[in-house]
Amino acid sequence: MKSQHFWCVVVLSCLLSRSLAGNDFFTSIGQMTDLLFTEKDLVTSLKDYIRAEESKLEQVKKWAEHLDVLTATATQDPEGFLGHPVNAFKLMKRLNTEWAELESLVLKDMSDGFISNLTIQRQYFPSDEDQTGAAKALLRLQDTYRLDTEIISSGNLPGVTTYKSTLTVEDCYELGKIAYSDADYYHTELWMAQALKQLDKGEESVTTDKVTVLDYLSYSIYQQGDLERALDFTKRLLKLDPEHQRAKGNLKQSRMFCRYFDNDRHPRYLLGPVKQEDEWDRPRIVRYHDIISHSEIEKVKELAKPRLRRATISNPITGVLETAHYRISKRRATVHDPQTGKLTTAQYRVSKSAWLAAYEHPVVDKINQRIEDLTGLDVKTAEELQVANYGVGGQYEPHFDFGRKDEPDAFKELGTGNRIATWLFYMSDVSAGGATVFPEVGAAVWPKKGSAVFWYNLFPSGEGDYSTRHAACPVLVGNKWAFTPENRAHRKAHPAALSCRRTVPVANLPPHFSLPFSSRSLLTAHYTGVAVLLDCVDGIC
Repeated sequence: MKSQHFWCVVVLSCLLSRSLAGNDFFTSIGQMTDLLFTEKDLVTSLKDYIRAEESKLEQVKKWAEHLDVLTATATQDPEGFLGHPVNAFKLMKRLNTEWAELESLVLKDMSDGFISNLTIQRQYFPSDEDQTGAAKALLRLQDTYRLDTEIISSGNLPGVTTYKSTLTVEDCYELGKIAYSDADYYHTELWMAQALKQLDKGEESVTTDKVTVLDYLSYSIYQQGDLERALDFTKRLLKLDPEHQRAKGNLKQSRMFCRYFDNDRHPRYLLGPVKQEDEWDRPRIVRYHDIISHSEIEKVKELAKPRLRRATISNPITGVLETAHYRISKRRATVHDPQTGKLTTAQYRVSKSAWLAAYEHPVVDKINQRIEDLTGLDVKTAEELQVANYGVGGQYEPHFDFGRKDEPDAFKELGTGNRIATWLFYMSDVSAGGATVFPEVGAAVWPKKGSAVFWYNLFPSGEGDYSTRHAACPVLVGNKWAFTPENRAHRKAHPAALSCRRTVPVANLPPHFSLPFSSRSLLTAHYTGVAVLLDCVDGIC
């Protein structure tokens, strides 16, 4: 009795150990070798099943061929054929007995042995976790040794001379899907692109098609912020499947416009309106072209250069300016320290900056007045102009320009309210990098000398618009100069109240503005204030 109990425990322990090991096969080559032999046994069983099916099919084929000849002869002269008593007997026998035997043969399930074997072995198969783990291990190897997807897919790994194995379209697609399930859009893009490449080369796939691959590929690229490439792949998807609902929803017609803007016929801009372009719709970001002259830029730089030092930021608790550790520019930027509320050096702002007051030079006062004229915001309570200089690698990580509800004392030191809006001048072109990006919505605004961008940080209700969270991307090549006053003043009228529509002949527009449009005929103009909206042609306004 004790002996029986002992062997029961041993057998149960073995079964449990094999079962529990099923979740981490991919971590042990030793365990995976056992799986190879298991698979070999299953292949043998599968071949036995195929032979049985082929034997059955061969019998059915012979029976069909025999009856085909017999019935062809019999139906030429049915009465004569059945006049022979043997033929009459055999017809009765075939229909009563032989067709029933054939039916039994066809219905006989030759897979019973194979299915039984597979069911037994399947309980020791790897799980979904094992497959995912093996895929992630492959992705880690790809990153560690900087292997190209083409090299991995072709099996040409460094040092491998034997047992080469290639990846099919389905394999590449599966690797991309596993990365996608972890929101790893970088590897999703790599492997979906490889799957698409193999499909483009003519590799056939039963389960994976170009539309599905393009869907994953375009979305993964979009998630990484490359909107232009994501758009290209979405367009390609729609060429293959014009009714693809998700792609149609993603590819919406742009409602961005260029316009001549005079802010409700402001006297200073009635005869010479400024050129305004929509950069984004939600939040609404607009760019003013040629809004600051070269001489004004040089004067601002001249005033700012002697004062450039590490940028500071406003501490959200105390409102005191402190060195910013997240902004790399000159003067080192300051941000609100969440603990003390002081404006401190921002470690996430890599720049240097300087502050210029309106009374220091007429050009500063002139610039402030220009902002007030175009925005309707009273700049009397605006901050001094903050001039920032970003060198190579200079950046400003994602942040808000307004104080949040958990920062009740934000900007207290400045004696002003919350920042209503942001106006950002660009005083230089940047060879590479340096864009102002809005990660919540995927928008990017690139520096262009002489232009300025403007957006509201607050809704008309006074609530903060969290979609305005933005950052300054690192400068890859070049030198970035920018400056801004953050407006906390009230405005005379909220822009939502200024809207009408008119149709205006181009001939009535100011003659000193050249119009690089393909048509100079009558244009339908949509006014915001009294801004003439003109559709952009090839991105030129």
